[in-house]
Amino acid sequence: RGRSAGPPAAGALPRPLGADAHEDEPMLVAQRKNPDYHGFSADPAADVLNMRAAFLAGISIAIVLGSVFLHYLPDYGLQQWARREAEIQVRERERRGLPLLTSDYYDPKCLCLPRPE
Repeated sequence: RGRSAGPPAAGALPRPLGADAHEDEPMLVAQRKNPDYHGFSADPAADVLNMRAAFLAGISIAIVLGSVFLHYLPDYGLQQWARREAEIQVRERERRGLPLLTSDYYDPKCLCLPRPE
């Protein structure tokens, strides 16, 4: 099962037992030369330099763009608007000489209440 019925291809030599099928890949060759290979260059010094530059650029971009994004988010829950509106109401009540808070939510003169019986 699993074997082809035809003759082996011309020039194809069988691999010895335990031989890696991916031995000629450049990444494995670079890892054999430099065990701390990061995937940027086969030269160990250039590999470390490029890794550090990419890390610094990636983190810097994430921090800067993340901060800009958070700064320009809309007013969540209209908290800033509510604060400004409350300050306007307080100034207006102080200008008119009214108390800042009253026990009545609505003006009792404008409500139509049933007559007590």
